[in-house]
Parts: sequence; structure tokens; C-alpha cells
Amino acid sequence: MELYGEWQKKADGEKSEHDNRRSTCTSSAPGKADGNRSMKDLLGGKGSGLAEMTNAGLPVPPGFTISTEVCNIYYKEKQKIPAAIDREIDEHVKKLEKAAGATLGSTENPLLVSVRSGAKFSMPGMMDTILNLGLNDDAVEGLKRRTQNGRFAFDSYRRFIQMFGNVVLEIPEGRVRARVRGGQEGARREARHRSRRAGAARRRRALQGASSSRSRARRSRRIRTSS
Repeated sequence: MELYGEWQKKADGEKSEHDNRRSTCTSSAPGKADGNRSMKDLLGGKGSGLAEMTNAGLPVPPGFTISTEVCNIYYKEKQKIPAAIDREIDEHVKKLEKAAGATLGSTENPLLVSVRSGAKFSMPGMMDTILNLGLNDDAVEGLKRRTQNGRFAFDSYRRFIQMFGNVVLEIPEGRVRARVRGGQEGARREARHRSRRAGAARRRRALQGASSSRSRARRSRRIRTSS
């Protein structure tokens, strides 16, 4: 995959509205990446490190890095991403789906990706992360079927909702957690109610069975007495 993206690809000698010396996206496939460890200014520490490890032959999952230049363009464009960059990101997502053998939003084999921000210098705890991007109400059912583990699937969905709500929608983390806890508590209450109802139904059946047995025993005694 080429280092320079669609946003920078212009005819020879033509200047882009934005300086085209930088790339917007770099990709990595097994054993080959566009970037390297010297590109921290453009790819951040994580992106350049992953590119270097990929080129060294280490088993790095496929992915792509949106360069720091996109952030500059975003602010130059009054907090908007140009359509050309959106199209380029879509192309990289399709290549990622092909490399991973999964599809974003699929109900059969959903592709889940982690989105991590980075900087030239390491800043532990300061960078935003969103895990399990690709899950929704339908895809989580596909993940449940594929893994045969509903608890894992819905816990993954919970993590995504919490992170997306806090990082993207800027909902205070405490409010997100409270809503999640409220939903979990509601589910636990419903489970307790179901358990109590099931227990009551079992007791009723047991009592009905015992009553029926006593009735049969009384009828049997009457028959033997009259005979």
C-alpha cells in the first residue's frame, strides 16, 4: 500500500490546497508497512513503532494509521474532514477487512478494531482509546454466535459503549458508568424475578403432584373398603 494518500495525489507540478508533502494514512499488512520508526512526527510513537515491528517481521495485526497531518487539516477546515480523506479512510477500511477476513458491522463475522490516539512522545494515561469499534445491536449477536459466549460478546459491547460515550460523545465517565450499572442492576433484578417465578411454578407443580397422589390414594382406599 502506498504511503501517499488520495488527498496528496495530484498531477505533476500541481499544488494541493494543503501542503502535499505529508500523507494522510499509512497501512500495514503482514510483513510490510508504509512507515518506519523515523516517522514519529507524522505517525506518532505508536504508529511508527508498529510500522517498524511489522517491517521487522513481527506478528503485528493489520491496520492503518491516520497521520497527524489529518489533525492539522481538520482544524484548518474548521473542524471538518474533507471528503477526499473520508474516501481514503474508507479504502483503507476495505483493505483491512480483506486482510482480517472479517467485515465491519457484519452480523456473521464482525470486524472489531481498536482506535488509539498517539503522540511523538510517550504520555501514559493521556491518550484516548476506543476498543471493539464495529459492534452494534446486530453485530453483537453475530459475535455471540461466532464465539458461543454471550457474556463475552455483551461485555465487549459494554466496553465499547462506555469508551465511545466518554471519548467521542464527551459524556462524563461517571454518567456512562451509572447508566451501565443501572442497566446491569435492572438485568439482575429481572433475572431474580424470573428465578423466583420459576421456583414458585416448580413448587405449584410439586404441590399439585402431591395433591393428585393423595387423591389417588384415597380413591384406592375407598375401592378396597367397598370391595
